[in-house]
Amino acid sequence: MQQEIHIAIIGGGPSGLFMYKRLIEKNITGLKVSIFESRKQLGAGMPYSYEGATAEHLTNVSDHEIPTLVTSIEEYVQSLSETTLHTYGIDVDDFNRYKVVPRLLFGRYLSEQFMLLKRQADLQGIETQVYLCSQVSDIVDMESQGQVKIVVGSTDTYIVDKLIICTGHKWPTKYEGNVEHYFESPYPPSKLALKTNHAVGIRGASLTAIDAIRTLARHNGAFERNDKGEVSYTIDPGSENFKIMMHTRSGLLPAIRFHQEEPFLANSLLISEEELMLNRLENDGFVSLDFLFERNFKAQFKEKDPEFYAIVEKLSLEDFVETVLSLRGQKEPFDVFRQEYEQALQSIKKRESIYWKEVLSALSFTLNYPAKYMSAEDMLRLKKVLMPLISIVIAFVPQGSSRELLALHDAGRLEVVNVGHDSRVEPASDMGAYYYYADESGIDQKTHYKTFVDCVGQRPMGYEDFPFRSLVDSGNVSQAYLRFRSADRAKDEMLAGNDHIFVTAEGAIFLQVPGIKIDDSFRLVDQKGVSNHRIYMMAVPYIGGYNPDYSGLDFCSETSAIIAGQLAEGG
Repeated sequence: MQQEIHIAIIGGGPSGLFMYKRLIEKNITGLKVSIFESRKQLGAGMPYSYEGATAEHLTNVSDHEIPTLVTSIEEYVQSLSETTLHTYGIDVDDFNRYKVVPRLLFGRYLSEQFMLLKRQADLQGIETQVYLCSQVSDIVDMESQGQVKIVVGSTDTYIVDKLIICTGHKWPTKYEGNVEHYFESPYPPSKLALKTNHAVGIRGASLTAIDAIRTLARHNGAFERNDKGEVSYTIDPGSENFKIMMHTRSGLLPAIRFHQEEPFLANSLLISEEELMLNRLENDGFVSLDFLFERNFKAQFKEKDPEFYAIVEKLSLEDFVETVLSLRGQKEPFDVFRQEYEQALQSIKKRESIYWKEVLSALSFTLNYPAKYMSAEDMLRLKKVLMPLISIVIAFVPQGSSRELLALHDAGRLEVVNVGHDSRVEPASDMGAYYYYADESGIDQKTHYKTFVDCVGQRPMGYEDFPFRSLVDSGNVSQAYLRFRSADRAKDEMLAGNDHIFVTAEGAIFLQVPGIKIDDSFRLVDQKGVSNHRIYMMAVPYIGGYNPDYSGLDFCSETSAIIAGQLAEGG
């Protein structure tokens, strides 16, 4: 008799979509799939639904940069009605696989892909049950039975053999709702439909910040485009004092989307288990960040761009980052932004990559898999040195968003404030927030904003934030951590105020990193260090300690392939 295997996917957004696709591709004998989604719509998740976007928000990737699903975006756009095309401002005759689309339309596309995948599953005899508007409140590992119990709401339960957690973004609130016009994220963007006759404080310069800026700008003025395609901004009556102050630790704006010659370059750079093991044997059991920088960044230019290689060949990681940031920092942020906008336009027009940025993006992605084997020292270096550069360079701001930011600045409605690394924000007692920082002259500043939006993006969630408490209480999940190579370095960190360091009874010193522990197959690791063969973790906010660059559809695609491969082999 054919044995059935029942696999549940918790979360039906982009992560769940790719996970479903990979399971169908494996065509596992006797497979039954149950998908639990808290929203009314499959595929879109938070970023591509009204929870994360409105009409003005764009994707920052195009069709040729997105991992394959069932049909391409280009094919999907060609199938849309004239009414739908008009709604989303798309000229089908001018559309191609290199164009970006509105995020809400992309959400519709992902939903359609889910339905097409379900048809494939039906043809293959894979039974699929979809539970919409179903909030999973708890997960119980039934180890003795070799199964997992899912609790939906307060009463409904389901028993499955294997489970993948794909719950996506999480935006917790602490003060929002209690302090007027204080927002701990810009999502859902509908809450920023505000008419304000004062300066608005924005924390961060990521794509999250740009989402907030585009929404706020539209409720206090209007963008206009002339015959040459130039964009200008006009303020509305009653918003004469409206202005957006964008605060960044570097004083820099993110880089702009360009043409990627090899959008899936990272896949070819993923380190093999053998190579990883060899490097660990040479480094006291750790994988070296310098090795990864040499292998997955510098080495890519030897043949592809010898001139660039000659520049970076002798540079350490720190020297390279300092060189790039100092070159950008020598000019006013919007001068750099305008210059990079023109460079990106030429890159797209000629379909020529800005190759070092493309390779840096690939490096960032390939750091995920070996990150759990880094020393605590290298993880601290990664966070302090490399990630600030990566967060700027690989943001890939869409051209439409770039034009609007420039128009706002030209109209005197958008400025960048450099607040350094020691700044802090405190909610006001009645309205908005206070921003404390030292300006570029070293003078302490305290600025009150009647409206304040925190836009630092998805923060990694801690072990203590893990939502499924039965797994925590039973010891099925454990705190993620990395071991220090040097006791002296650990001591220096402790003296500097790092309170995430602990010492075991055996004398080993560890750094606590965000989130929970997982193994190479994305299985939960319990408090005894044993991998759970029934429960897999793909919810990015909770695995940030071991996956420092965890966002994007490429992560969904690659991670789901690893998990599906493990499941096909029996878990």
